[in-house]
Amino acid sequence: MNSPVFSTTAVSTAATNKLIRNTYTLLAMTLVFSAITAGISLAIQPPQFIGLVCSLGALALIWLVLPKTANSSSGLAVVFGITGLLGFGLGPILSHYLSMANGGEIVMMAFGATAAIFLGLTGYVMVTKKDFSFMGGFLMAGMIVVIVAMLALLIAGLFGYAMPMASLALSGAVAMLMAGFMLYDTSRLVNGGEDNYIMATVGIYLSIYNLFTALLHLIGFANDD
Repeated sequence: MNSPVFSTTAVSTAATNKLIRNTYTLLAMTLVFSAITAGISLAIQPPQFIGLVCSLGALALIWLVLPKTANSSSGLAVVFGITGLLGFGLGPILSHYLSMANGGEIVMMAFGATAAIFLGLTGYVMVTKKDFSFMGGFLMAGMIVVIVAMLALLIAGLFGYAMPMASLALSGAVAMLMAGFMLYDTSRLVNGGEDNYIMATVGIYLSIYNLFTALLHLIGFANDD
């Protein structure tokens, strides 16, 4: 006769494994979809402001629509809407870096570094099952600081004050913050802190996206003559 404790543990483990499998399957699909929409954007060369428009549209979906649809099949369409918009908005950014003399190398280095960091941090949490939930408060505080700093740089830019070193420092902070979110979100998946694969996918996707753009800036700055 099976012990109720063992049965409950087995069910819990199976549910966690299914959650992880669904999350990373959907994540892979959204990353491919984003790559396709970014490629379309590169091909048609939309104006620079399209990137901002797409980002604002994605934020509207994340804040206003996703929470209402995350527990239904329509949430999948919302996820692809978010990632498709962000991918398309990435086109002008990629075009900027690809226009540099060594632009292809910059983009590939940022892509490779993003993949290495993501796989390394995810693999570490999956193997050790270490709980990083204690980082939640620090990460949210860091996000608030980053948002305020971004707004300050944006306002300064509107008044004609260019601050490249401050922008570079902000990109470094974003990169470290996104690495922290990867640890935090993966830990929640592994240790039962998250039970919705749609929300988990969006969280991890945003960490990858923001890490990639931050590394593009850092590597592009380092390689800019």
